Amino acid sequence: MSENPTASRRRSRPQAKRIVIAGTEIIPGSRQQLALPVAKLYTHTELSITIKTVRSKREGPTLFVSAAIHGDEINGVEIVRRLLQHRSLRSLRGTLVTIPVVNVHGFLNNSRYLPDGRDLNRSFPGSPKSSLAGRIAHSFFNEVVAHCDYGIDLHTGARHRGNLPQIRADLQDERTRAMAEAFGAPVMLHAKTRDGSLREVANDQKIPILLYEAGEALRFDEVAIRAGVSGIINVMRQIGMLPASRSKRPKRTPMVTDQSYWVRARVSGVLRALVPLGAFVKKDEVIAVISDPIGDSSGDVEIVANDAGIVIGRTYLPLIYEGDALFHIAKYKADIDEALLHYNEIMEAFEPEASPPAPGEDPPIAS
Repeated sequence: MSENPTASRRRSRPQAKRIVIAGTEIIPGSRQQLALPVAKLYTHTELSITIKTVRSKREGPTLFVSAAIHGDEINGVEIVRRLLQHRSLRSLRGTLVTIPVVNVHGFLNNSRYLPDGRDLNRSFPGSPKSSLAGRIAHSFFNEVVAHCDYGIDLHTGARHRGNLPQIRADLQDERTRAMAEAFGAPVMLHAKTRDGSLREVANDQKIPILLYEAGEALRFDEVAIRAGVSGIINVMRQIGMLPASRSKRPKRTPMVTDQSYWVRARVSGVLRALVPLGAFVKKDEVIAVISDPIGDSSGDVEIVANDAGIVIGRTYLPLIYEGDALFHIAKYKADIDEALLHYNEIMEAFEPEASPPAPGEDPPIAS
């Protein structure tokens, strides 16, 4: 008796890879919302980290996208929200794991830190028997991150401090560098991992991870948000989770650097910044003036750039103490005019005036 060909094909079809996130199996062809318990409040109210997954029926990589490891860095929360509504996910291969708010305690209290005063992003890999920060770090890494092939961690500057859209990553690792180039941020900074950071433990486990920095704490920055959504989609294309872009626009080259420095205040007083975020500055260029708030201009102190580069971070607070960090400058020795042209092309693609997309539509993609 001949075998039914349909039944034969069904038996020969390979079984889908089993993916378990936060103790729950992620089903092919599903969108799921999971809860990772982290700790009870002192009211005995359960607190958990919400995880949203999208898994295709087609096999592919598993990518996590995390936001608000620092609870007051909320730009990433909006980036994740828009990403989950993006129409490109209809063509998804593999599994997207999103964590809109990792530091739930800090998010509820508009705080960078956890109630124990610790920085979650200096508490990895953590331990189930350590402080609150260590326990959350341990659960998050072992229940979520360790089950993924790639990662993108979303950050902003601190309070009263803005960051230019930029990727920080280990650019000496080929897979990580390819992801960073695909992201399409105006600046790529080779940055060493910090002790206790998520990026450090992910790198130790050979999980390529990008850190996206853009905007300011407790503020939505539309350019930074649009650039973040676009960058994640670009990375998903590069690692095979989405089809390649059909855009015929030429690929834009980000500025790549492996050195940066902070310009600090030489005196206390009132800061008047003379250059904006994203400005290209020359060595010894005057970039700010610090004045005595109740004196005359004879007491003005000029602040100069120590080296040529681009302003990738700056304080917005005009009230300054001696030694405060004022400007974060990424060094750049190559053709400044060419770099400025590339930077302007990338940033203009994300300006809100450039016809913002309707819900579910593609944002402009910096190809």
